Amino acid sequence: MERKFPHLFSPLRVGNVYFKNRILSAPMAYPDITPEGYLTPEAAAFFELRARGGAAVVPISECIVHAETGKSHNINICLDAPNVLPGLAITASAIKRHGAIASAELNHGGKYSGADNIDKSKNVKNIRYGPSADVLDNGAVIQEMPREMIHMLVEQYGKGAALVKKAGFEMILLHAGHGWLLQQFFSPAHNRRTDEYGGSLENRARLTLEVLDAIRAAVGPDFPIEIRISAEEHHEGGYTLSDAIELAKLVDDKVDLIQVSTGSHEGSFDKTHQPMFVPRGGLVHYAAEVKKHVKKPVAAIGALNDPYMMEEIIASGKVDAVVLGRALLADPYLPQKAMMGREEEIVHCLRCFTCMGERMATGLRICAVNPIIGREYESNFAPAPTEPKKVLIAGGGPAGMQCAITAARRGHEVILCEKAGELGGALRCERAIPFKQDLVRYISTKALEMKNTGVDVRLGTEVTPELVESIKPDVLVIAVGAEPIIPPIPGIDSPNVVVANNLSDPETKIGQRVVVLGGGQVGCEAAIHLAQEGRDATVVEMLPGVAVDANGRQRPILLDMLKKLVTVKTGLKGTRITDEGLVCADKSGNEVLLPADTIICAVGQKPLRSVVEGLLNSAPRVVEVGDCVKPQRITEATFRGHYAALDI
Repeated sequence: MERKFPHLFSPLRVGNVYFKNRILSAPMAYPDITPEGYLTPEAAAFFELRARGGAAVVPISECIVHAETGKSHNINICLDAPNVLPGLAITASAIKRHGAIASAELNHGGKYSGADNIDKSKNVKNIRYGPSADVLDNGAVIQEMPREMIHMLVEQYGKGAALVKKAGFEMILLHAGHGWLLQQFFSPAHNRRTDEYGGSLENRARLTLEVLDAIRAAVGPDFPIEIRISAEEHHEGGYTLSDAIELAKLVDDKVDLIQVSTGSHEGSFDKTHQPMFVPRGGLVHYAAEVKKHVKKPVAAIGALNDPYMMEEIIASGKVDAVVLGRALLADPYLPQKAMMGREEEIVHCLRCFTCMGERMATGLRICAVNPIIGREYESNFAPAPTEPKKVLIAGGGPAGMQCAITAARRGHEVILCEKAGELGGALRCERAIPFKQDLVRYISTKALEMKNTGVDVRLGTEVTPELVESIKPDVLVIAVGAEPIIPPIPGIDSPNVVVANNLSDPETKIGQRVVVLGGGQVGCEAAIHLAQEGRDATVVEMLPGVAVDANGRQRPILLDMLKKLVTVKTGLKGTRITDEGLVCADKSGNEVLLPADTIICAVGQKPLRSVVEGLLNSAPRVVEVGDCVKPQRITEATFRGHYAALDI
């Protein structure tokens, strides 16, 4: 048969191994590892899911070669831990049984080793080792790494490589980017040594070359070695793309695949992990440039998740393979769906940083649009329904749609009714915002999933007690959502006021001067969108800060965008709206007029409790999910909808 994406699904020879396609999983860490550094069954299931979904290569992330000096996070896989081998072997087997190449990423944190580096507020005096003496912002003292330690670590890389090969892994990924040890030595900003490991570019690359030689000696000539490098450091005094190209040329004869990322440890998170505000594929040009100068295959990253874009990247010869991280959390089956020509079924990553923000907040790894992530192991044991039931779902927002899909897959008869003429619930208000189109596309993807799983979708149908009585479901799931909070201030019903939920309506007219009342994430994103359209946008918030409801990874990026594009006024409370704009009161009660042609009301949502209470006694069993319980993010809606269905 003729493939829709023939280049993307052509085999790739790397060393003496053939990848089944050109889609590689990025090395992603999983927090469920023992304090000693051992992989758990939960961790093995996390990595296995990407193999089951069709990725050609699945690496386990940041295996530390010397735990005493090199842990990059508070929880790492530690290759020198005494009993680490069984967990490694189980994980390698779990990946390989689905036809993927099992790879292990070797790493050392260097000067940024130590869990306390995650918390910049701590004043730490522990001794760390880096290429040169230094003191970090949090007070951590860095000592110049002695030659004896350098030689010891080179040996440790070789020992770690031998161990993961023994465990059954089929490839090594050497991490020489993102600000960890090997990049620190290569960086002129960090490496001020005057011996053979410092000074010239060749000297600064020496440690990486010695490590590669040690790994090759440990694994033999036919074992594939991949290296991950950063194309730029994005901070003062750091190296640039031309230096990275020289590094690639130096390692070309020692590796079998070169993966080109970008960024370092400090100040470049949004460069390495591209946010929703920039086009996808924005990092591919780095890898494409490196490829012009080397003989070995080159792989690119860049927030990729569209098979059409990835096909063009491969077909045009820019690179030989693409590396996906967040995209394979949102939909681990992306490769399988694309191979089968079912790309419209792919659940696209929103680039909302829930996966990374949650890890900062609680240590968990989750995904806003995939309720399985972080729960892969337990999901293998989800019970099938003992008796199929008739399930009626009131509401076609994200919670209702996910509940319908999961319930239908378990064999229940599912009817979903949506009062409006279209699905999506609160997500529909994002339609006009270009950087939120992945969220809008989520609606059509879930609609297709419901169709494929046999859900009976009835649009323009309000669920009433009478309708419930006529359908006679065994279970009624109430997912009717929320409604905007309208503050009771004079002029709020004026023609120059637009509720944020209606921002995307075709009939909505927005003037040149816009004031957004409400500095939550919704209001801030609306202001950024309007500013990008060329309008003068101001955000007004009565609290001291804005976007406080955004996660820890998304908020700094939002604040940076606001700083560049939007005027932000905090400590002001809207008191009335006039033809001239929004009148506010400061903390002292003084009035301030913010001139505006249009005021966007974005002060929050409240659950539709009156609708819920009218349906509570309509069916034998009633379940409430989504914003009608408490307005939250799509993360909670998807999660609750899925697990409510598992309870039926």
